[in-house]
Amino acid sequence: MFDSIIKGGRWFDGTGAPSAIRHLGLRDGRVAEVSQTPLDETGCPRVIDATGKWVMPGMIDIHTHYDVEVLLDPALSESVRHGVTTVLFGSCSLSTVHVDGEVAGDLFGRVEAIPREYVVSAVETKKSWTNAAEYVDALEQLPLGPNLAAFIGHSDIRSAVMGLDRATRKEVKPTAAELAEIERMLVEALDAGFVGMSSQQLMFDKLDGVVCRSRTLPSTYAKSKERHRLNTLLRNRNRALQGGPDIGSPTSLVSMALSSTGLFRKPLKVSLLSAADVKAVPGAAKMFPAVGKIINGLRGNFRWQHLPVPFEVYSDGIALPVFEEFGSGAAALHLSDQIEQQRHLLQDEEYRRSFRKDYDNKYGPRAWHRDFFDADIVACPDESVIGKTFGQVGVDRGGLHPVDAFLDLVVEHGDKLRWRTTISNHRPEVADVLAADPSVQVGFSDAGAHLRNMAFYNFGLRLLRRVNDAQREDRPFLTVERAVHRLTGELADWYGLDTGHLRVGDRADVAVIDPAYLDESLDAYAEHPIEVFGNLSRMVNRNDDTVTAVFVNGRYVFGAGKADPALGTERVGSFLRAS
Repeated sequence: MFDSIIKGGRWFDGTGAPSAIRHLGLRDGRVAEVSQTPLDETGCPRVIDATGKWVMPGMIDIHTHYDVEVLLDPALSESVRHGVTTVLFGSCSLSTVHVDGEVAGDLFGRVEAIPREYVVSAVETKKSWTNAAEYVDALEQLPLGPNLAAFIGHSDIRSAVMGLDRATRKEVKPTAAELAEIERMLVEALDAGFVGMSSQQLMFDKLDGVVCRSRTLPSTYAKSKERHRLNTLLRNRNRALQGGPDIGSPTSLVSMALSSTGLFRKPLKVSLLSAADVKAVPGAAKMFPAVGKIINGLRGNFRWQHLPVPFEVYSDGIALPVFEEFGSGAAALHLSDQIEQQRHLLQDEEYRRSFRKDYDNKYGPRAWHRDFFDADIVACPDESVIGKTFGQVGVDRGGLHPVDAFLDLVVEHGDKLRWRTTISNHRPEVADVLAADPSVQVGFSDAGAHLRNMAFYNFGLRLLRRVNDAQREDRPFLTVERAVHRLTGELADWYGLDTGHLRVGDRADVAVIDPAYLDESLDAYAEHPIEVFGNLSRMVNRNDDTVTAVFVNGRYVFGAGKADPALGTERVGSFLRAS
């Protein structure tokens, strides 16, 4: 009667409605029955006993950079194993729909810290498409693990139409014919079911490669006329604009937020990066809910994206994107492919004076707090510095400026020096306010990018833990039902995707969670080599006791730390087209 039965678990339907003990029967990729009484298990090939566990819709990750990895390893198991059954990619103006391998390498390599050579190779060897519809067809031929949904990248389109060099020059505007072609490509992607377009204005996202190295992303060069015309297409089709405003320009933030308003026109769905409790600007956290309330009060359809966990980052030497936000840091990363030249630069006294000046400037918007007393060394050939901050190392070495202590260690040990810091979301009480705010979308994991810098594949589990703990301690900021809704149905409904709910007739994307293991184990990191990226050691999460079963489209794919043989060998997930 059923392909699978999940029995006796606490069932959440993804709408925020009260949970209840139920028995679920899955058939033909859908939820066939939700029953108060046990189901007939006769002939059922898989029965999951979920007694004492939570049965919820698979989680949705709204911000990933799996564009390259999905071509090489479409199982995307690092997300699936943590209960994520749908991922959105094409974020931050970047996608691989139109550009060739070399340009894709320039777009993704430095901004997203994915080794450029593997980006180039993946696109050049796997690309069989010439437009958005063919791209979707190509994805659907892969043995997908999770479901996919996609943004079309503004920088992708702009580079393909204008060429990367012309697309990244301030003095160059697209011709009338080029602008018409950019619009045509966007419409084509929307027709193919893309959820919208991503367009970045952040000025410290820099290109890799040689010809255009260290220029900002192509979408940052678009003028208001171009952005307005593309936004009009999105607005008319009820699709979303995912944007990253320039944090150094209030005008950028205001214009992107106001584009959502609908007093005298149809509202535009706008999802902006990112609502965070930034250490460098502690008062900014209060701004995000206020802006959301104002814009939506003007009949907007506006959301912030928010990572609901501390934004803890690791770095090997100086290889951390936050250094791009100031001149001396960007100068060092400009030479990241020329190690000897970079070492000479870091030793130069004039350069060090510039770095110290940038470090000591605590004014203006910034992502990094620029405090080397809040940066812990976790690995180094010189074991005497492990466990110390760079600031303390400077004190120990006769009162060196923290910048000099840091640069001395980088010069001496290069990428063998590994350190960590937390940039934002460090105050639980502030994070609780953001996680509960109606103008905030929970997501922004960056899965598939920054492979040596961070791991937030389990962000949804960590939010559920915080909510569950708060309820037990009688200080609730969300119900568990509402938290599940925020991670599933709320996102699916906003982006127009057929997933995120677990009622009769709904797509059978399911995660079975053991709440007994929503504990401190979720905070730990591990490392695991990525075979398709030359066995680069990736930061990952491992919570195999917490997620006991995952179904995608009714197929069991993962549970208790072990993948089903179907994952990565058979097509399980689907490309979800926006409705």
